[in-house]
Amino acid sequence: MKGARRELRSVTFRKEREAQWQELDALVERALKKGLGTLNEAELRRLPVLYRAALASLSVARRTAMDRALVDYLESLAARAFLAVYGSRKGTRGVIRRALFVEFPRRVRAMAPEMALSLVVTALGAVVAWSLMGVDVGWYDAFVNPALAGGRDPHASTEMLRGALYGEGGQMEGGMLSIFASSLFVHNAGIGMMCFALGFAIGIPTLLLLFTNGLMLGAFLRLYADRGLLYELCGWLLPHGIPEIGAIILCGAAGLHMGRSMLVPGRRTVPQSIGDAGRRASMVVLGSVVLFAIAGLIEGLFRQLVTDDTIRYAFAGFNAIWFFGWLLVAGREPRRPKRPAALPTAKGSGA
Repeated sequence: MKGARRELRSVTFRKEREAQWQELDALVERALKKGLGTLNEAELRRLPVLYRAALASLSVARRTAMDRALVDYLESLAARAFLAVYGSRKGTRGVIRRALFVEFPRRVRAMAPEMALSLVVTALGAVVAWSLMGVDVGWYDAFVNPALAGGRDPHASTEMLRGALYGEGGQMEGGMLSIFASSLFVHNAGIGMMCFALGFAIGIPTLLLLFTNGLMLGAFLRLYADRGLLYELCGWLLPHGIPEIGAIILCGAAGLHMGRSMLVPGRRTVPQSIGDAGRRASMVVLGSVVLFAIAGLIEGLFRQLVTDDTIRYAFAGFNAIWFFGWLLVAGREPRRPKRPAALPTAKGSGA
């Protein structure tokens, strides 16, 4: 008899409040998935009211020892409502989307001077290596680590150098080509991270690393150009080189931004200037990590499977479009049309 009365009380309790619980559940589901911004003004005012009502219902259900299923349901609903009310105001996917497609490109564009310097220093290194190898090919060993070159040096035959680009014969066949690709990716990713980390030393080590990386790039280009294989090398290099070399330049810009904050703190103290610069630069480095990951996928899959130069250049063009579009266009707010100026009133006109 006592159990029947408890069950009847639980059913009555549920019927009186179930509509509010369902309303709260629907609002919480939307808020957690898409963010509180998807709720209108009335729903935002209603959410905390329903949350407090659910807490009161849970308290009553526990105190009067109602059925366990009802208590479990209210506990789950209250916990989810707490996250919706006091947790993040944006869905996880929305936060990631904004970080990558709004904040990252904006921070990159804000570092335009550092970006330009990073690019110029890298290009200068490539030009220096190209010029010196035109005088003496022996400079190649000074610019390129033999372990990284994997036998691709001035002593290699033209057939071996060509075969390395297409996975045909020679020392770079099959697994050796994959090993070289992964080694190059690890090397470039390490250079990028060091370019950022060493920015704390006023940016000087960052400039040296960028210049050194440019020397290696220029040496590779000159080696293949002297054998009449520059077109083939660029087709092999550009598909993954656009995101990878771009990421190195971005990391270099982030490191130079840190160095500039130390040299020119403005009206702030040096620690304050470094802290602000670190928050801005860290977003750029985060986007660079994504670029390194994309380059790694291209190196590990596309470059090993596709050996047609036309397809390689077409894919490189595609990468250039999304890469520069991401950095230069994404995150820009649409321009608002200017309001027309009010018509001037004529002086001295009578009413």
